[in-house]
Amino acid sequence: MTGWTWEYEGYEPADERLRESLCTLGNGYFATRGALPECAADDVHYPGTYVAGCYNRLVSHVSGRAVENEDMVNVPNWLPLRFRTHGGAWLTPDTAEVLDHAQVLHLTDGVLERRTRYALAEGGTLWVRQLRLAHMADPHLAALRTEFTAHGHTGELEVEAALDGGVSNAGVTRYRDLDGHHLTHVHTGTAEADTAWLRCRTRTSDIRIGMAARLDCAEPVAVRHTRSRTVQCARLPLRPGHTATVDKVVALHTSHDPAISDPLFAAVARVERAQDFDALLDSHRTAWAQLWRRADLEVPGEAGRILRLHMFHVLQTLSPHTADLDVGVPARGLHGEAYRGHVFWDELFVLPYLDLHFPEVARALLRYRHRRLEQACTAARDAGRRGAMYPWQSGSDGREETQRLHLNPRSGRWLPDRSRLQYHVGSAVAYNVLRYCDASGDVEFLHTKGAEMLLQIARFWADAAVWDEDLGRHRIRRVMGPDEYHDAYPDAAEPGLDDNAYTNVTAAWVLARTLDVLSGLPEPRRRELGERTGLDEGELELWEEVSRTLYVPFHEGVISQFDGYGELAELDWSGYRARYDDIRRLDRILEAEGDTVNRYRASKQADVLMLGYLFRPSALKGLFSRLGVLLDDDIWRRTVDHYLHRTSHGSTLSGLVHGWVLARDRRAEAWEFCQEALRGDIADVQGGTTGEGIHLGAMAGTLDLVQRGLTGLEARDGALHLDPVPLPELSSYGFSLRHRRHWGIHLRLRHGRLEITVPHSDAGPVDVRLPGREVRLEPGETVQLTLPD
Repeated sequence: MTGWTWEYEGYEPADERLRESLCTLGNGYFATRGALPECAADDVHYPGTYVAGCYNRLVSHVSGRAVENEDMVNVPNWLPLRFRTHGGAWLTPDTAEVLDHAQVLHLTDGVLERRTRYALAEGGTLWVRQLRLAHMADPHLAALRTEFTAHGHTGELEVEAALDGGVSNAGVTRYRDLDGHHLTHVHTGTAEADTAWLRCRTRTSDIRIGMAARLDCAEPVAVRHTRSRTVQCARLPLRPGHTATVDKVVALHTSHDPAISDPLFAAVARVERAQDFDALLDSHRTAWAQLWRRADLEVPGEAGRILRLHMFHVLQTLSPHTADLDVGVPARGLHGEAYRGHVFWDELFVLPYLDLHFPEVARALLRYRHRRLEQACTAARDAGRRGAMYPWQSGSDGREETQRLHLNPRSGRWLPDRSRLQYHVGSAVAYNVLRYCDASGDVEFLHTKGAEMLLQIARFWADAAVWDEDLGRHRIRRVMGPDEYHDAYPDAAEPGLDDNAYTNVTAAWVLARTLDVLSGLPEPRRRELGERTGLDEGELELWEEVSRTLYVPFHEGVISQFDGYGELAELDWSGYRARYDDIRRLDRILEAEGDTVNRYRASKQADVLMLGYLFRPSALKGLFSRLGVLLDDDIWRRTVDHYLHRTSHGSTLSGLVHGWVLARDRRAEAWEFCQEALRGDIADVQGGTTGEGIHLGAMAGTLDLVQRGLTGLEARDGALHLDPVPLPELSSYGFSLRHRRHWGIHLRLRHGRLEITVPHSDAGPVDVRLPGREVRLEPGETVQLTLPD
């Protein structure tokens, strides 16, 4: 890697899936994996293309069971372009001799370059250079330029460019027993001499997809059609040292697009009026330059290079184009089929970054949740609860998409999946609503859609809390916390755990903050909201009581992950580490041995420590004080130590949270976890998972670690609050952010000093608050502050 490129040298089939994920190109509307255009989907390559929000539901029959799943659809493949010399075989790196190969991801302008030198059977060599883009200015366009240069060979090169509708969802091995054929009614045709088209629709969601391709080259183009493919062909003369160029421009529309009638008509019209490749490249580069200005991040060294890659993939998945769509945050980006493209709680790690750079995108992602509020209320009613119960996994319409069974690849057994008991996802939605409104100053959203979501989430928590006379406390029973290892008590007949500390504390916070929001509403709006929801003073009094009396269990002087955690057995950590190369998925290991991780004090990822990720130390102490529970520095330090030594980090989010928490008081240990978070996908630390799609929450979370975690940055009360704790390895860096009406506020930490610049504008001053100090900056002003050691 260099400052602005990500490079792979040589062809390594075993690494192709990883490279394809990390070389994905997208624009917030769709993305295409970085597969080689001449290679079809097989055990080595997987050229998937995914449109944000394009889902389809199928029922599969596996092991005598009917299994229903909704998946993000692998739409028709626009990428195929293959080539061969006259009379020869099609050239691919798996079937021909490769003399040189390189793939370069240009982060500056979102271009993927590949260079391959093939040895020709007839003698001589063929250089192939390609430039690929998913257009960032026009999100419905993609383009591929291919340059062929022969050395020591004269003859003819046959080129075939295709649109392929015969694709399926087959990118995740453990899903392959499930039906992945989501497309039907595939038709192809020709519009103009150089333009071919393909249309189809999804089988059950009935989303119509239109795709059109224009092939630009110096030679005549012929077209032929099969049942599921349209193929454009050209024959190029090869002369030594001469370069022949073929440009493929593609347009993609679906019936979900706004302001559209027929997606095929729209695709054909768009590709016919699209400019040539050079002009498209120019406007694409301009759009990326504008994005980089808004997402400016200057971090030196290797960490900075990785952070830039992470930012690149966040922007490809959630760009300003996303603001026009009804989509959530897919946990694995638009980069692959893992997690079926579902929306989990990963937005908790993504939106805080977007709030301070692309608030219009954050707002759109919250509107995805608001549009599904009715479905969440229906789910709560079906469960016998009031309010809104957001699903652990969400897709097209907001129903619970979590599967009932999951496969343990170690044992080959299908096991109950109880992760739908992670009701804390509702608290994550509330957290994101409040953080967005604090950062953006969007009072309209807070008073309308935000207040509606907060009210129903708070109502759910108050109804879920049950009074325990013996404890003199409210309790929330039969849930799961963020740690997915524990879903039941040992030998229990029923799933779920009681009084997960993270769940209870965040529920208390939601109740308290919602009361604050409702009390701050204009009286007409509050009356209107009460009339629509049946809210009365008696219910508000209950919320107040529950927010102060939820039970937080302790054992051995530390916060218990859940009630009864202290009674679990200790795991032989050193023994398991010695027996197994990797114990990140300890749950699978123990189940394959006939045991269960439910018996042990062992966590997959941060659970209790998530509280230290969400809340600054003083705020967390205040929350516990409201609950009538003492939380001082010693108790928190012991709690961190306890779980630090009992977590296997089976999630890419775990290292991020640990690094964030430890940065406050143990900086040397913090950096180790920060490095793990940075390396999560590029080193594929989870053992093959990156090839199925990147981990968007972890990538955005590392950006937010630099932006908020190490600076102590919070946007609240109309001001920017800062409490920097720079790590020795990340003590000098800078970034820009957007705060309310101010675009491009620049902060730079350097050798114990903090410099803040507010750009010229007609907005008012910016209030900056540090421990024991306040400053006010007028637009156009720069201030330098000395930080305490």
